Amino acid sequence: MAVTNKKRFGLLGKNISYSFSKGYFTAKFEKDAATNYSYENFDLDEISEFEGLIKNNHEELAGINVTIPYKEAVMPFLDKLSKKAKLIGAVNTIKFTKKGKLKGYNTDYYGFKKAIKPLLKSHHKKALILGTGGASKGVCFALDELGITYTFVSRIKNENTISYEDLDKDTFESHTIVINATPVGTSPDIAAFPLIPYEFFTPQHIAFDLIYNPPITQFLSKASAKGAQTKNGYDMLVYQAEKSWEIWNK
Repeated sequence: MAVTNKKRFGLLGKNISYSFSKGYFTAKFEKDAATNYSYENFDLDEISEFEGLIKNNHEELAGINVTIPYKEAVMPFLDKLSKKAKLIGAVNTIKFTKKGKLKGYNTDYYGFKKAIKPLLKSHHKKALILGTGGASKGVCFALDELGITYTFVSRIKNENTISYEDLDKDTFESHTIVINATPVGTSPDIAAFPLIPYEFFTPQHIAFDLIYNPPITQFLSKASAKGAQTKNGYDMLVYQAEKSWEIWNK
């Protein structure tokens, strides 16, 4: 990886000191002896600060990842969107084009799809997605590609979403995949968990948590206690990070 000019990459988000991305890419650069590459956290209180960040650092920036809560909010600040990012309605990867334009991509859906695919069996036909934010959009796009139907679960019930109070034994019997796409249970608030009826999990279920820190959330622990197959978000993050790297360098 011979590079003559300095290239900076980073993560856009809020309260992201815990972030996976900085540690992952820093280790990657060290392993490849890429001394001209760096990765840093761009921790912004408001998305309105994004314009100033780009203006002040544009010459060296080569790529940005985006995390909660800006996956949707950053979109109006971009010059272009990939076809899939436009369809998904959320961005987690930004590329600086040769013409200096900002183009948004979504690699979350790719990471999630690749992470959950080995777990799927013939009876996994329907999923519950906890949460309706930017992270859930990549998840539902991946499920569409896998031919799995899904139902959103949120605190507020509407035309396309059921509420947590609606969840019962019948819901769990018909939906054998349950995906936590909320930040509930993320470190340091590791005692928290989505308020769902865990007693209805069975060995036929997959419980997938997009959270990776802690490695075993209360959501996963409670589902596992009922025999469910569980997986956290670590592999998903690795897959999406490598896809981001591919996009930045193609």
